Amino acid sequence: METYTGSMTLPRRLAVAAYLIGCLATPERATAQAIERAMMVTVVDESGAPVQDLGVSDFIVREDNVAREVLRVTRANEPMQIALLVDTSTAARDNIAHYRTALPTFVMMLTNPSESGQKNQVAIIATGERPTLITDYTSSAIELQRGINRLWSRDDTGAYLLDSLLETSQGFAKREASRPVIVAITQEGPELSYRQYDQVLGPLRASAAAFYAMVLGTPSASLSDEARSRNIVLDEGTRGTGGSREQLLTPMALKSKLQQLAYLLTHQYLVTYAHPDSLIPPERVTVTAKKPGMTARGTVVKDKIQQGRR
Repeated sequence: METYTGSMTLPRRLAVAAYLIGCLATPERATAQAIERAMMVTVVDESGAPVQDLGVSDFIVREDNVAREVLRVTRANEPMQIALLVDTSTAARDNIAHYRTALPTFVMMLTNPSESGQKNQVAIIATGERPTLITDYTSSAIELQRGINRLWSRDDTGAYLLDSLLETSQGFAKREASRPVIVAITQEGPELSYRQYDQVLGPLRASAAAFYAMVLGTPSASLSDEARSRNIVLDEGTRGTGGSREQLLTPMALKSKLQQLAYLLTHQYLVTYAHPDSLIPPERVTVTAKKPGMTARGTVVKDKIQQGRR
């Protein structure tokens, strides 16, 4: 599963040029020591259930199609910071009752103490009319329930999902979130964001957040430019960050899907691997599970990139 994909921008070209010049001047740079990088990885079987008890020999990590040595595999216990983006536009009016049924169990599963005693934090952000913070990041089930109770659809409004994604990504960067996650629940319908997909995907990847989307309703055969832009983000943004996109034809499926996602998020692996100590960052990082019938999705951990040298 791809976790980072990007074109070679001008800064990267300059980095490549500097690295090549350095190699010509000092050939020993080509044999520089490796450093450690890490990924948060989810592994599911053919039924979509998480696979547990995997080890070093069960994973393959590649940077730009070059296999790297997997050093350690442990349970991911570091607390998550989860931004829950909820569509409150006019198109989502009939979903409010389903939100109030599905979300309490979801946030409860995420905010229960981990094995280390630490709690994840969840924020609730409404995306109808404009991005609106309903509940700031907290581990309090009481505060989150109050936020869920304040979710209402706004009349004569469209969704501002892309604007919300951009602001959330920028917020994670400012907070220096160590394990950010974005979960968006959105209804098929008008998208009124001011931003386009090319303004959102870069900051989303830079935030190191895993992006999961649940889209309610049947996709329209005829899409506006805004809807096409949103679909690009929903497809490339989820796939490129180690998340996933679910198309739910009925909101009645929301509760079970959210519970499944909460279970996956709380049963991830921290996969640490060796990375050459060079100035050239990889364009793409992928992780796969060796055993047949298993699917791995991973997100590069930003604050693990400069761990110890080997």
